[in-house]
Amino acid sequence: MTEAILAAVRAHYEATLAAHGPTAQGVDWKDAAGQALRHRQFLRLVEGDPEASVLDLGCGYGDFLAFLRAQGHRGRYLGLDLAPAMLDAARRLHGEGPGHAFRLGATPPALADYAIASGVLNVRRGAEVAAWAAHVEATIETLARASRRGFGFNMLSLHSDPARRRADLHYADPVAMLAAMLARHGRHVALLQDYGLWEFTLLVRHAGSHTASPTPLAP
Repeated sequence: MTEAILAAVRAHYEATLAAHGPTAQGVDWKDAAGQALRHRQFLRLVEGDPEASVLDLGCGYGDFLAFLRAQGHRGRYLGLDLAPAMLDAARRLHGEGPGHAFRLGATPPALADYAIASGVLNVRRGAEVAAWAAHVEATIETLARASRRGFGFNMLSLHSDPARRRADLHYADPVAMLAAMLARHGRHVALLQDYGLWEFTLLVRHAGSHTASPTPLAP
């Protein structure tokens, strides 16, 4: 089932990219303003830590990298994605070098200071509810294991307008997700649902992360 889920997600984003190019719509966001607003929620996790390494799981065409650099972040960035076409677009737009790289896959090759995933937990695409829930849990645990200082992810909220929900997307209870993160990863958890979108972002800091030194991220 995991392979079927990943194949469906890959096909979805290949189709959106083919239809819209390397734009916000190409990664299935409504517009560039909303995409930037989502990026800004993750900035809270890494701001004040400009040399920290960042893993972007489901990086698409690398827009979060451009956002980070515009904010003055200098740490190494690694983007992972399932869709080769997305990575091709990312490399065309941003190149590759000692400070950033893009790789195919869903398994992080190395530990990073911070790991984030934006949008990838929403696209259920016909998967059984229980199978998708297991996939979401596994993805979050991947972020937790791959990060040294902390991780973050966003999800569509069950507090959204029922009449406007899409049947192919996954909606989660933010309170339940907050409780799960507190139970598994300690008390340094922030739930953000005040930024004007029908979703929420969870940021988790690992215990002791405030005193840790930056760690390198291998390509």
